[in-house]
Amino acid sequence: MNIHEYQAKDLLSKMGVKVPDGKVAFTVDEAIANAKAIKGGVWVVKAQIHAGGRGKGGGVKVVKSFDEVEKAARSILGMQLVTHQTGPEGRKVQKLLVEAGCKIKKEYYVGCVVDRTTSRIVMMASSEGGMEIETVAAKTPEKIYKEIIDPAVGLSPFQARKLAFQIGINNEAVNKTVKFFTALYNTFIKYDCSIAEINPLVETEDHDILALDAKLNFDDNGLFRHPDIMELRDLSEENPNEIEASKYGLSYISLEGSIGCLVNGAGLAMATMDIIKLAGGEPANFLDVGGGADKEKVTAAFKIILSDPNVRAILVNIFGGIMKCDIIAEGVIAAAKEVGLKVPLVVRLEGTNAEKGKQILNGSGLRITAADGMGDAAQKVVAAVKGGVR
Repeated sequence: MNIHEYQAKDLLSKMGVKVPDGKVAFTVDEAIANAKAIKGGVWVVKAQIHAGGRGKGGGVKVVKSFDEVEKAARSILGMQLVTHQTGPEGRKVQKLLVEAGCKIKKEYYVGCVVDRTTSRIVMMASSEGGMEIETVAAKTPEKIYKEIIDPAVGLSPFQARKLAFQIGINNEAVNKTVKFFTALYNTFIKYDCSIAEINPLVETEDHDILALDAKLNFDDNGLFRHPDIMELRDLSEENPNEIEASKYGLSYISLEGSIGCLVNGAGLAMATMDIIKLAGGEPANFLDVGGGADKEKVTAAFKIILSDPNVRAILVNIFGGIMKCDIIAEGVIAAAKEVGLKVPLVVRLEGTNAEKGKQILNGSGLRITAADGMGDAAQKVVAAVKGGVR
């Protein structure tokens, strides 16, 4: 789950991470009032959407008067902000963060993620603040420093100090940086984060350490422990189909292809997308119905796929273990009849009750093509999109 920058900064501030003084605004008048309530003669007006690269898209303005605050707020609120993370359709800006400007001496990067190799949290820091960490890793990997954290001990002061020195923090600000890094790690742990990223982390001219931007993502599996975090969810920033899928416990991610996928198991779902691309097609979604899905979930999944106007064919790829193939077949038929199936459907069933499932599908009278194996299924669904199946 993602949250907005202003929400992340509020959480981080409560945990001891220093952030600029700022307030969220939903209207132009609120933006002006917020600026008047914040000390100083320089403000930053920032679009609040769940995407990075807002500055390059025109969603961040530095202003030096209340008239400029008003002008910036009017230009940003309601705009369709397009960044490298939103796709060409962009995101509509419905809220702003107005915060105090600061005199920046140097920008840095710091973030916490889970390192799958060591099964531990790693804190990464770099002197290349303001850049995407992926770009730094690709072009100048030697400028990224890492500390793997022992979960029994937590982030040790010597580790935080070591990172501060490695990225070139000024001596006068090292102790503040150690405190900052420790608070960031504690936030990551307390709230079951999957990412806690500060980019840029800035050292001001008076050697203060601030989070100029902040990104917190949360592990969905840990959200049951954090009802307060769940309240921060902004459904307007999420794909409607993904929201609908979450109501049924389905793992769904919308993509830009033309072949809808209904699969059980995350690994098989990813393999299915790969083999579709190998066959020359493009998947329209990732959809994992899970190992214990029932008829209701399968019906919901099928309806969600068909609600995408870009879908021109559907591939159902099921390996029945806990999930029985006949249940999948019944769900597919029920959904197809309820929605009205108008696109080719290719089905590959293997495992528990596979033959029974095939019999149910064959007797349905629907537009179904049976497949033997994943390769055959991918070729047939791609042919269906290209007009090879009618």
